Amino acid sequence: MGGETRGMDGSGMSGGGGLIETLGVEFFAEGRDRVEARMPVTPAVTQPFGFVHGGATIALLESVASRGSELRCDPESEQPFGVEVHVRHRKSGREGHVRGVAEFDREEPSRGRAGGVKHLWNVTAYDDAGDVMSEGVVTCRVVPRAPAGQRDGASAQGSAGSRP
Repeated sequence: MGGETRGMDGSGMSGGGGLIETLGVEFFAEGRDRVEARMPVTPAVTQPFGFVHGGATIALLESVASRGSELRCDPESEQPFGVEVHVRHRKSGREGHVRGVAEFDREEPSRGRAGGVKHLWNVTAYDDAGDVMSEGVVTCRVVPRAPAGQRDGASAQGSAGSRP
């Protein structure tokens, strides 16, 4: 089930940085229809009582779905964003790893002004024993990327403080 690791900037989500690095997420199986990653249970991802924080689990699940949408995109012309998360927590954990799995369900047209499509992913988090910790659906919206000239112009305009 492997797949190439690439991101919108060429680095790929599994290239590190940001929240993924903070949570210690490691992608280990990547493909257009299924992505898996694991997150170690450390103090960085637990709530005050020592259990895995539900928000950390949701971040893991949105990350595997977003990575799957990233792999389904043309990095030169499209960019995915997680836009909706519906997850139910069934149990928590205190040690080991949380394994996040995203399985592609379907693609639908997006009605937003930017156009594009939506990817719906069935997501599940498992503990080391294979028990389901959380499950649900993550929706990622894939939108056209702005041409490089428009992105650069928008940045310059934004830094000048001018608004239309």
